Amino acid sequence: MCLAVPGKVLAVWDRDETRMATVDFGGIEKEVCLSFVPDLVVGEYALVHVGFALQHLDEASALETLAVFASLGELDAEFGDPWQRASVDAGDAAPHPAAVQQPITIQ
Repeated sequence: MCLAVPGKVLAVWDRDETRMATVDFGGIEKEVCLSFVPDLVVGEYALVHVGFALQHLDEASALETLAVFASLGELDAEFGDPWQRASVDAGDAAPHPAAVQQPITIQ
């Protein structure tokens, strides 16, 4: 499933005349394009889909949504280790230790 996930902007910079950011999604950091919301600044939250920030989001809504996604396992599904998921889906009792990843939690 592809989700639009809220994240917190940690850093902003320009790459080849494109405004970019490092965004934190409950402990997972990804690079995100800010072309659609170029006025985002460090500390603000945005709704992000397939690597593009789509809109500003207030902190309370962002944290509530992240907590719901985490409780449903959607953050692990979206950002977790695909090898571990494949191992579990295949019925392996104990995935390879290198594939084990801690679940994502929201504070």
